[in-house]
Amino acid sequence: MVVQTCLFVVVLGAVLFASAGDWRWSEAWIYLAAMLTFSLALGIWLAGHDPELLASRLTSPVHRDQTPWDRVFMVIAFLAFFGWLALMGLDAGRFGWSDMPVFFEAIGLICIAFCMLICWRTFRVNTFASPQVRLQSRRGHQVVTTGPYRLVRHPMYAGALLYFLGVPLLLGSWCGFVLFPVFAIGLGIRALGEERLLRSRLTDYDIYTRRVRFRFVPYIW
Repeated sequence: MVVQTCLFVVVLGAVLFASAGDWRWSEAWIYLAAMLTFSLALGIWLAGHDPELLASRLTSPVHRDQTPWDRVFMVIAFLAFFGWLALMGLDAGRFGWSDMPVFFEAIGLICIAFCMLICWRTFRVNTFASPQVRLQSRRGHQVVTTGPYRLVRHPMYAGALLYFLGVPLLLGSWCGFVLFPVFAIGLGIRALGEERLLRSRLTDYDIYTRRVRFRFVPYIW
């Protein structure tokens, strides 16, 4: 977990600094430090709380029992994510197209922190929170209704929305910020596909969706 997390942060830094053309970009260093700190803290906690879930989270984004459409989605999402980072490096680092107030950058860091907090709350109650859309029959996959699942059906996606808001704010990139709707729509499409799978394979999921009406944000959607 430690090696994989560190390598991932190194790749993030390589994309950001290569596109920015300046390794002294302070906002990027803050982002990388936050990602390393939050990810390691969450991973170390998860190693003690639910090692099987941690092992699931560390697997390849493409899994053998994953739904075929989600394999395509993950590849597209992977390319879009790193393209997004490169765009923000060009914007805020190399060309300086954006002028983001420091106050907004601080809000961005807070959004990332809240994203990680939501992930932690989700992992506490949902041992089936794998990165892929798949049914974990071997582990006795069940509908989870406690913790943040009492408020929304997809708390991890709700946290991801905060992440996609927070990163461009922290990095000071309006170009990255305006792409937020694209990621929100992508998460929404994936959530609908995931719900179709769960409805078809878990008998209690329909009952759960009638009780918890909202997917990402209470009283909105």
